[in-house]
Amino acid sequence: MAHAHHEHTGIALSDAARVTLESKGEQWTDLRAQIFGVLAGFDKPASAYDIAEGVSAAAGRRIAPNTVYRILDLFVASNLARRVESANAYVANAHPDCLHDCIFLVCDNCGQTTHIDDDKITSTVRKAAVATGFLPVRPVIEVRGTCAECDGAGVTAQ
Repeated sequence: MAHAHHEHTGIALSDAARVTLESKGEQWTDLRAQIFGVLAGFDKPASAYDIAEGVSAAAGRRIAPNTVYRILDLFVASNLARRVESANAYVANAHPDCLHDCIFLVCDNCGQTTHIDDDKITSTVRKAAVATGFLPVRPVIEVRGTCAECDGAGVTAQ
């Protein structure tokens, strides 16, 4: 049971991120736009250091990773980005206007991370937590393994 939503790309993704952030009473500053643009440009989860390096190169001045971390925290809290906990890295949320729990499939070989939505699974996880008296705020489900491309290439985890 997949969650239905519209996935944005390119300029439409930046526009959706801006609208979502502004709807939460936050400003879409030039630096926030630059950080989001660099994050969205990665095809794998990116660390704050990777993003700081990309923004610094584009801006022609050094942007400190701690500045990037603060903005990434805002992006995660505002649903513009998701944190891949096991990699301490981030991915742009292709549907920031839709709040739901995510499941990440993380390849141990190449680092490629695929985001899938399955409301039945995440609902079951939330219900199991509540049944124990635990109040879930943000379930993080990550499955580590080998992606189809690495598996097909005969690559194995180190």
